[in-house]
Amino acid sequence: MGKFAIAAAALFVASCAAPVQHPRQQIDSRIRAEIWRTKAIDNHAHPMRATGLNDPDHEFDALPVEAMEEAPMARRLDPGNPEYHGAWRSLFSYKGENERNAAEAKQKAMRDRGDGYPAWVLDQLNIDVMLANRVAMGRGLPANRFRWVPFADALIFPLNNDSLGKRDPDRKTFFGGETKLLQRYLSESGQSAMPGSLDGYLRFVTSVLERQKNQGAIAEKFEVAYLRALDFGNPSKGDAERVYAHGGVPSDADYKTLQDYLFRYVAGECGRLGLPVHVHSCAGAGSYFDVAGANPLLMESLFDDPALRKTKFVMVHGGWPFIDGMTALLEKPNVWADYSIQTLLVSPRELSETLRRWLEFMPDKVLFGTDASPITPAVGWEESGWLSAESGRDALGLALTAMLRDREIDRRRASQLAQMVLRDNARHLYGWK
Repeated sequence: MGKFAIAAAALFVASCAAPVQHPRQQIDSRIRAEIWRTKAIDNHAHPMRATGLNDPDHEFDALPVEAMEEAPMARRLDPGNPEYHGAWRSLFSYKGENERNAAEAKQKAMRDRGDGYPAWVLDQLNIDVMLANRVAMGRGLPANRFRWVPFADALIFPLNNDSLGKRDPDRKTFFGGETKLLQRYLSESGQSAMPGSLDGYLRFVTSVLERQKNQGAIAEKFEVAYLRALDFGNPSKGDAERVYAHGGVPSDADYKTLQDYLFRYVAGECGRLGLPVHVHSCAGAGSYFDVAGANPLLMESLFDDPALRKTKFVMVHGGWPFIDGMTALLEKPNVWADYSIQTLLVSPRELSETLRRWLEFMPDKVLFGTDASPITPAVGWEESGWLSAESGRDALGLALTAMLRDREIDRRRASQLAQMVLRDNARHLYGWK
């Protein structure tokens, strides 16, 4: 047969094949019902507070991506993704495809519900509690529905960051923001200047963490992979004191020494205070992001440090694309992973393969998450959260269905695993009843 005949035959065979099913149609019906009726705990998101027309919210992230240099965007994250039309229909009863009209429908919902709007969004997503990664909380984010996770990155960059900000346009913006956040933490601590010694600075760091816990924080978040690689060494306090005392603009090597010491100090204090440490461990936004530097395997020495065994590390976004390494790290007694943002980077089918591996290996370490975040006025944290929650549930259903059909688990265990991923693992991790 010639190549054209072969191609024609292939087209004929394809035309006779069964139609491709939506992932949800391939999920066992009882598993699907269990997953969709469960009110989830969302381990990672950036919800926005209730706002007015002249009251914009700029505290949903310490490193807002809208300040980054324009770069290509993953297809499912792109505001033009037609999947977001489903969010408009589900959330706002808007059946059209015009982003401007969808934004108007959203604004009406916000006006109608006022301060109750953010919690109403959670109800539409069937989410019981959302962990809110924010600089500060605010109107419409009640503590029984939104649990605060503040940012700790600024605490490990106490010196002049100009040289670090020169590496690319995104880091210049980011380090400017971190410097402002550190000044805010100083002001909130009643200090007008940096402490003169490392010991004084460490006391300040502890006071920030203690104050945030007293104000309701349930964990601390590091977005540090946007600023530097996760390869934290274990320098002596003496070496860190030398760098801090010298001040000014340190060399890259000296500044890394101080950052490494401070990261371990913050992690240790979080362990003492019972605050899990969340770490961004995934390929990030922007064309300058150091993907290799976000590999969670770079942090193995911290996980294995006896001084940090009381610290619970949550690898936010599950280390994508370094899935094999992340799977192995779950064996560490102080390491967990959520699968937020993977829900929007890959298909539910592909994500289900990752979840199956994790559930076969360490099922009590896997956490549901959305990374609900604003993208544009028409595609905000509501729409990205809706699509992420739908995809995350689809992926979990596909993973459990495959395990059931391969007789790895029975129906009772499938139900138990669904509850563990969607709720129970988070409850145990954070000590909630």
